[in-house]
Amino acid sequence: MRGGIGRIIVYTGNGQGKTTASLGIALRSIAHNKKVVVIQFM
Repeated sequence: MRGGIGRIIVYTGNGQGKTTASLGIALRSIAHNKKVVVIQFM
């Protein structure tokens, strides 16, 4: 198993656009053959 640099991106705050932005980043990463995990707290 080779190590790599992971990334954690947290979107917080009131208003709109957080889910859209996070899913957009996730889909772009998947398109580049990266592993993606999405966790949402409500």
